[in-house]
Amino acid sequence: MAQISLLGTGLIGSFYTQALQRGRSRDSVEVVYSRSQDRANDFATKWNVDVATTDMQVAIEADTDVVIVALPNDLHEQAVTAAAAAGKAVFCTKPLGRNAEEALRMLQAVESAGVAHGYLEDLVYTPKTLKALQSVRSGSIGDVLWVRSRETHPGPHSDWFWDKQRAGGGAILDMGCHCIEIARSFIGKDIRPVEVVCWGDTQVHPIETEDHAIGMVKYENGAIGQFEVSWSFRGGMDLRDEISGTGGTIWLNHWLRTGMEMFSADGMDGYVAEKAESDRGWLFPVGDEVAALGYTDMFADMLDSLDHRRPPVEDFYDGYIVNAIVDASYRSMQSKRWETIDLPIWRGREDVQRVGCHRDFDDQHVLIKEETMPDGKRKLILRNKSTGEVSQRVTG
Repeated sequence: MAQISLLGTGLIGSFYTQALQRGRSRDSVEVVYSRSQDRANDFATKWNVDVATTDMQVAIEADTDVVIVALPNDLHEQAVTAAAAAGKAVFCTKPLGRNAEEALRMLQAVESAGVAHGYLEDLVYTPKTLKALQSVRSGSIGDVLWVRSRETHPGPHSDWFWDKQRAGGGAILDMGCHCIEIARSFIGKDIRPVEVVCWGDTQVHPIETEDHAIGMVKYENGAIGQFEVSWSFRGGMDLRDEISGTGGTIWLNHWLRTGMEMFSADGMDGYVAEKAESDRGWLFPVGDEVAALGYTDMFADMLDSLDHRRPPVEDFYDGYIVNAIVDASYRSMQSKRWETIDLPIWRGREDVQRVGCHRDFDDQHVLIKEETMPDGKRKLILRNKSTGEVSQRVTG
């Protein structure tokens, strides 16, 4: 059982509280902090929280076990440092920092204090992702060659996201952090990310940061992680992943067109789903948002890890790696070339083998491809091991 101090009363704080209150059925938010007393009081009333305060230190030092940081990005380091100093386990929402320097300081703070820490990256905990990860790890699609992760919607819901100083960046930092960690999870978090190439621009909104970006992350084993993010996509929130391996492919659609479609001429007169732009016409309601977005399984892992004194699947080290990749992405946006990912701390594998497979056909040839033709015959494309000559054979 965990008693929790929650810092933040925005949308993410509400999602977290829903997941916590119903998740393991033995954890509770006891204290809530907000910079506004009215918001703190309203949140406490809605979610039956005993203490509502505008003093962050009071919330952190309360008689609770865990501090959850669900605050704007510019407040993460302050909150995490204070929680570590108080000897509290601390879970922090994504992105961990506004940049890798902040993330590294937070990682060092919790490790120096010896407190448990978790990186709240919910989208690696969605039910579909967990099932897909299980399939990949069992070898169902062979070596993972390429992961494409996409998150797009019409833009964030709060003002601070649009402020470069407070947020630290735009769509890449806000949503690319999700996509990057999803790709890392499928490729292997012990495989070093080595360089990034990225395009990003402000296409629609009058802001200092990017509202649309596409990037590729190259890993030491030759695998590629691709992210597509936008605050300019119309039609709601689109969350999709594609995993391509030497022996198969997985497609995941987490939000739009996932099995529930509804047409309403009169309108639903209320909330449809996160980032939905309309309550009439063709709608795509989500049956259980906190589960579909991974919050339920994420907090089960985080809190179980405390009970069993083991690291969670996602911790501050993962958040630091993601921030380092994001930093390189921003450098690539400016330089318009591949940029090296700066990782002064690396705890994964070294000198890994390149992904892919070469199938011997016989002593002289490797098999490039085989397929069944319209007439039922098999065509084989071969490459001579010695000369490199490419040839074909038809059988059957």
